[in-house]
Amino acid sequence: MKRLALAGIALGILAIGPVMAADLTPRRAPILKAPPPAPVMSWTGCYLAGGGGFGLWKQDLSATGGGLAAATITTNAGGSGWFGTVDGGCDYQLNSNWLIGGFAFGDFGNLSGTPSIATVQGNEKEDTAWGFGGRIGYLVTPSLLTYFEGGYTQAHFERVDLASVFAPGAATGSSIPDHNYSGWFIGGGVEYAFPWWPGLFVRNDYRYAKYNSDTLSVVTTATGVPTGTTLSSSKAIQTVRTELVYRFNPGLPPVMSRY
Repeated sequence: MKRLALAGIALGILAIGPVMAADLTPRRAPILKAPPPAPVMSWTGCYLAGGGGFGLWKQDLSATGGGLAAATITTNAGGSGWFGTVDGGCDYQLNSNWLIGGFAFGDFGNLSGTPSIATVQGNEKEDTAWGFGGRIGYLVTPSLLTYFEGGYTQAHFERVDLASVFAPGAATGSSIPDHNYSGWFIGGGVEYAFPWWPGLFVRNDYRYAKYNSDTLSVVTTATGVPTGTTLSSSKAIQTVRTELVYRFNPGLPPVMSRY
């Protein structure tokens, strides 16, 4: 009996031994994978924008002949006012800091003044302007862009009905026809990505536009027949504008992980 008991105890020890040995074997720590890098914001893509601003214009104006002056008379005159604007374009981010892009815009509003020359005056107003161009930008931070821009532009000025300087309400029956002035613009600004709404940006922009000198005939308003007086005008317009911009690149956060 004693032999059987000892044999049973020995078999029990042999059975428990491997289990205890397995429990004493050191285990490998689980391999933790590095989290994937945070998505990086990209300014590449197209956008639409809208807003408004303030503008002012100046011109070098000269009149020759006819009922306005016996000789050439030159003066400066100008106007100012508010306007709305819409535009759209596309940008391409070259690397982490630089981008290039192209855009087109349209302005509509009331930039008006009452220039006078010799014995007549009239309300002159720019009601629309449009243009297209390109820009180059530098990202100061992933969400803040500074840029320079330039391109072609055209501005439309409405017809000017002329009145006497001495009696402003007394129409002379003559007018300057409406006209489109063509030229170029340069400017620059800043654009910022809102952190709480991916795709939404705000832009502040300054532009200087210089238009080619054009010569227009003063006409009899009722018939459109030239009066013999010509006006030469060279216009320059400065504008500041603020716009909300929506970019069509959803899902990209407005902050880059490396900053």
